[in-house]
Amino acid sequence: MYRKPALPVVRLLAAAAAVLVLSGCNKIPGLGPDPRVAQREEEAKAIGGACRHALRGLEDCYTLNPKSGKAAIFAGWKEMDAYMRENKLEGAPSVLGKAEKPARDKPARSDDIETEPRDSGTGRSRS
Repeated sequence: MYRKPALPVVRLLAAAAAVLVLSGCNKIPGLGPDPRVAQREEEAKAIGGACRHALRGLEDCYTLNPKSGKAAIFAGWKEMDAYMRENKLEGAPSVLGKAEKPARDKPARSDDIETEPRDSGTGRSRS
């Protein structure tokens, strides 16, 4: 009459179906790396590349960017170094300095600001 399928075969088919269904899901929360960590790593690599282009040494780059990962900074610096050597590019020296703010004689008040030109001699009305 009717025979029951063996239990291990049913489990095997269920596991295979689950694998096939979940194989296309790369957006399951908690299974992949945190995107913020990947973003910080890429940013540190960009900082390293910018330091190499600005003719800065690694130690200076580490000092100027203490929150970035040293390994990622080094990787970016090394990639940029190889790129610059391969393409025979010269770096652009960076100019670090404090920008001086212009001194103001007196603080601006709201009634000192002129928003419309004053044409008192024309005699025209603006209404």
